[in-house]
Amino acid sequence: MADSPLILGAGPAGCAAAIVLGQAGIRSQIIDRDAEVGDPLCGGFLSWRTAEQLSGLRIDIQALGAHRVTELRLFRKSRESRCPLPQTAYGLSRHALDTAMRLKALSLGAQLAIDTVRGIEPGNVHGTDGNYAFGSLFLATGKHDVRGHSRPRPSNDPALGLRLRLPASDQRTKLLDGAIELHLFDGGYIGIVLQEGGSANFCLALKKSALSAHGGDPAELFARVADDNPALAARLGHDWREGRIESIGAVPYGFIARETQPGIFRLGDQGAVIPSLAGEGISIALASGHMAAQHWLAEGPQAAPAFQRNFAAAAQRPVVMARLARTLAESALGAQIGLGIARMVPSLIGHLADATRIVPKSRLARLPRPA
Repeated sequence: MADSPLILGAGPAGCAAAIVLGQAGIRSQIIDRDAEVGDPLCGGFLSWRTAEQLSGLRIDIQALGAHRVTELRLFRKSRESRCPLPQTAYGLSRHALDTAMRLKALSLGAQLAIDTVRGIEPGNVHGTDGNYAFGSLFLATGKHDVRGHSRPRPSNDPALGLRLRLPASDQRTKLLDGAIELHLFDGGYIGIVLQEGGSANFCLALKKSALSAHGGDPAELFARVADDNPALAARLGHDWREGRIESIGAVPYGFIARETQPGIFRLGDQGAVIPSLAGEGISIALASGHMAAQHWLAEGPQAAPAFQRNFAAAAQRPVVMARLARTLAESALGAQIGLGIARMVPSLIGHLADATRIVPKSRLARLPRPA
């Protein structure tokens, strides 16, 4: 068996791979640019499917304070639809999740190096502080590309992500308790969920043109949407302008890596980018990390092309369905259709949620039993 893989990125995909390798007795090396675990913009809502995957990795999200979610609410201006979720989902910050996963990987023997990767050459990763030789590389850098392995970004109107985190308040807890909400507007939508400690996470997915229509000012966009949506205004409250709005740009939603070279495994958003809120990137990330590790354990570096093809096939349906849901949510007619479906046939929402995730019981996501 070749030397253990070098993993770039200590997010959910990279750590899932390190955990599965560690369960098999393989000690991997992880490189991440941040010594302190951050709080990435995307991934604060975890479906029941993702909860199963994390349980298989022995990550107890309830012990981390995850907020239970049992209902989906859809809003557009003054209209509202509600439907129960098929199973309990959770709100949990990426800081809490990524911290727990990093600690789990390290407890199973993974080694962590803090460095900023500048480039990749065959058999070598070049960092600011050193070079790292590899026989197998798991590329798990999330939405951030590495020079020489960037993803195509063909859209003339690229997708953007914005996030506003507001502190716990009695008003927001009363309004949001037990729910995940989607507030739809022309060109985008805002997802809201409570997380550990009662903080409220407002995650907005939109097209660049929608932000440009509001002068390129995220705060102005929030204010205008809230003017048309009384429910959103109530959840923002009077203190929302004191919060910091974070952003990520040019997200290549819909990208799927279908080919790779021996020794290079593309994981998480480097393997497939599913639209935020319409789909669930954490589920895709966990599944990719597990699948890459299993392929490597079976055949070493030469398994990379087969892994990439198999992962692309597994991710195809979730990505396509999430793109369809996102397209509908961003248009006035599509939003009306979604509200009507949620009101008349709420069970279809559960089927859509399943269709945009990789089922943990499948061959792709099933985890080995620890010794």
